[in-house]
Amino acid sequence: MSIVINTPNGNIGRPLVRHLLAAGERVTVISRSADKVADLVKAGAKVVEGSTDDGAVLDVAFAGATSVFWLTPPAAGPGFLEWAEGTARLAASKAKAHGVRRGVVLSSIGAQSGRGTGPVGALLAVEEAFKAAVADVTILRPGYFMENLLREVASLAGAGALFMPLPADRKSPFVAVADIARKAADVLLDGAWKGHRYVGIHGPEDLSYTQVATILSEALGRPVRYVQVALEDTRKALLGYGVPGFVVDLITEMYGAINDGLMRPAEARSAETTTPTTLAKWAREVLAPAVEQARASAA
Repeated sequence: MSIVINTPNGNIGRPLVRHLLAAGERVTVISRSADKVADLVKAGAKVVEGSTDDGAVLDVAFAGATSVFWLTPPAAGPGFLEWAEGTARLAASKAKAHGVRRGVVLSSIGAQSGRGTGPVGALLAVEEAFKAAVADVTILRPGYFMENLLREVASLAGAGALFMPLPADRKSPFVAVADIARKAADVLLDGAWKGHRYVGIHGPEDLSYTQVATILSEALGRPVRYVQVALEDTRKALLGYGVPGFVVDLITEMYGAINDGLMRPAEARSAETTTPTTLAKWAREVLAPAVEQARASAA
C-alpha cells in the first residue's frame, strides 16, 4: 500500500506513521514544514511540503496512493467549520481523481449530530465527503481523549480539583490517543474490510467525572475533587486565560451539546471498540508527571 497521512505532527498522526512504517508500508505525509517531520523522513516516510487545503499539494501527495488517513486539525482560526468541511471536500475529490480507493477518517463521538456540537460540528460533513468520493471508508469515532485532561494540570496542581460544566454522574468513554493511533493503523493494515462503515473507539470503560476524580486521586497520590461549574463561568474563565473568542465559542457550544445529549456515542461498545489503556495507567504515566512539574514550578 501507499498511504497518505495529512497530520503527521500530532499525537495521533505521528505514532500512526511510525506504526505503518514499522509494518513495511509506504507512507507519504503532508506537512507545512519539512523540518518538523525530518525524523519521519529519516525513518522512511516521504514528505510533501505544503498545506492540506492546497489542491496542488494534494495532487502531489495523492499521486500513486492507495489509501488516505484524514484527521481534521484543531480549530486554528474563525470560520473553522467551513474551512474543515471545505478542505475535506477538496481532499476527497483529489483522492477520487487519483484513484485512491481506501480511506480512514478520524471523526468523533457526537459527529452524527452535525452542527451545533462545537468543533465536532464539522465532522459529519467531513465523513460524508469521503464516503461520497472513496469506495471503501472506515469512519473512526473515538470518545473523550484522556489527553484532554492535561488542560486541567494547573487546577489539579493548585486546587486539587477538576472544574467542568458537566454533571458529575455523566458517563463518557475515555480513550488514550496511543490506542487511537494503534486502532487506525490496524484498520489501515487490514485488507479485508470493504464499503463504508463506522467503528467506535471507546477505551476500556465509560466513566463519570466522580469516578475520574477518584482515579486521579489514586494516580496523583493526593485528593482530587470534581466541581461542576456553570457554562457561563467556563466561558469567562477561558476568556480570562486568553483563549481566543472563536475557540471559546466552539468549546462552550460543545459542552452545551454534551449536556443536551448530542455527544453520546452512536456506536455500541463492543470488543472491537474497547481499547486497552486504562485512565489509571495513563494518569500515572502521563498526567502525574505533568502535575508534579507544575507543582514544582509553582513552589
